[in-house]
Amino acid sequence: MTGAVFVEDLRKTYGEVVALDGVSFTVEYGEIFALLGRNGAGKSTALEILEGFRPRDSGRVHVLGLDPADRSASRALRTRIGLVLQDIAVEPYLTVRETIARNAGYYPAPRDVEEVIALAGLAGLERRKVKTLSGGQKRRLDLALGVIGNPGLLFLDEPTTGFDPNARRDAWRLVRDLCRAGTSIVLTTHYMEEAQALADRVAVISGGRIVAEGTPSTVGGRDAAMTRIRFVLPGGSAAADLPPAAVADDGWVTVQTAEPTRTLHELTGWALRHDAVLDRLTVDRPSLEDAYLRLTAPGGPRHTTGESVR
Repeated sequence: MTGAVFVEDLRKTYGEVVALDGVSFTVEYGEIFALLGRNGAGKSTALEILEGFRPRDSGRVHVLGLDPADRSASRALRTRIGLVLQDIAVEPYLTVRETIARNAGYYPAPRDVEEVIALAGLAGLERRKVKTLSGGQKRRLDLALGVIGNPGLLFLDEPTTGFDPNARRDAWRLVRDLCRAGTSIVLTTHYMEEAQALADRVAVISGGRIVAEGTPSTVGGRDAAMTRIRFVLPGGSAAADLPPAAVADDGWVTVQTAEPTRTLHELTGWALRHDAVLDRLTVDRPSLEDAYLRLTAPGGPRHTTGESVR
């Protein structure tokens, strides 16, 4: 049982509904781990068990070396983890500073209140009452409350919902800084760009099972997938004029290749010989979102982590 989080053969049912069906994974110390899945896939149940809010039916779970189901250890665990949930109830008539300072009092060794206000991007809003904050500002307050206790492990559940692009990147910078300072992080998000930008490893859960696990660049076989080259069909050209591997459809040309350098050389050579422009040319492999959609589609793969799938 190593790592900040250890989960083995975790099972949970609600009557006839199987929420978790033998889930296993680990989160290493100092790592950002993303648990991805559709609504109803089981990830919220898994997190609630890790956080100590819900009992499990069977399996082994250790969080920072403690069993979250052990009531005698619950107080110790609470002081060592931070939570940024989708909906956190706070007193609407307290100011931002009062809210953060009050929560700091719940921990034995909290971070400095002013430091956290600055880290969360709340500078200048210290005297604002919570009820007057915008949705994005409230989410920043949620993030501040999650880190004020100086946690060894931080759970981030959709942390940047409601953020504008600038605020989202500021939050990403904070998460990376926390990780570099030694905080282990478990992240759930529906923004695949967020998982790609932050996570060291990801696991995809579907139907209560882990269906893929790996780094963002390898999960679901992304690293072994064919490269896709696309461009607009040059004016005056027909599909038959293109190199044999190219397929034209609806004004776009798509080429799937395992040798992108050679294929690009052939395509650009053809374009130069025919005085053609490969307009809106892109070269990419399937994105993390592409892999996620394939893995979580109805009828997609169903296996446990024992059947390692990249």
